[in-house]
Amino acid sequence: MLIGHQPKDFLLAVEGLTVSFDGFKAVNDLSFYVDDNEIRVIIGPNGAGKTTLFNLISGRFRLSSGEILLNGARVDGLPPHRINRMGLSRSFQITSIFHRLSVFENLRCALLWSKGYRYSFWTPLWMQRDLNARTDAMLEELNLTSRRDTLAGLLSYADQRALEIGMTIAGGASVILLDEPTAGMSNTETDNAVELIRRVSTGKTLVMVEHDMKVVFGLADVISVLVYGQMIASGPPQAVRANAAVQEAYLGALAA
Repeated sequence: MLIGHQPKDFLLAVEGLTVSFDGFKAVNDLSFYVDDNEIRVIIGPNGAGKTTLFNLISGRFRLSSGEILLNGARVDGLPPHRINRMGLSRSFQITSIFHRLSVFENLRCALLWSKGYRYSFWTPLWMQRDLNARTDAMLEELNLTSRRDTLAGLLSYADQRALEIGMTIAGGASVILLDEPTAGMSNTETDNAVELIRRVSTGKTLVMVEHDMKVVFGLADVISVLVYGQMIASGPPQAVRANAAVQEAYLGALAA
């Protein structure tokens, strides 16, 4: 943490985070602090605790000790929907969309709460012109307009990932967590996904888990390296690339 700053001064602050499963510490006394408009990429070997960390921050797992602050307010112990409404949204390693709804309907669902819409028997969604116009605008931003009425389950893998990223961003959260958004993509699909992430995350704070080093060094303002549930390095990309402990953890991959 920067000298003179408190955890509440950061958009997202993780302090002394620990979680144990049957005596095994999957995340161990972990602390980091994310500034407004920062792109933070978390890297680490398989089993390092990266997805567990996201599950803790987003409320899917209960922590054993520590604190999580979002916009200066503690969110640890709150259910996921409460944390979401306080300004945090996330995607998942395994694509999480409504396969039997159209692409348009998926995005519209993601927009409902943030735009102030609640259940109303007398006002069907097709009559909500502002909401539907915003949904169409997002489709264009995601390059999915041509797939507007396609069932989401029929999209290509890359388009499903693009849709999920759009749904994650759509709610207007100030902090976005993306868990391996380019996993399983070809080089061309990855390049397109990176450009999409850059475009739709403008003005937001983004925390990503990613394995593709081209993506990591192409997007990150700050890279944090997680190994066996502990942060072994954190800083600007070039400083992390030159860190001996990071090079050892990755068997020299980052030094190449």
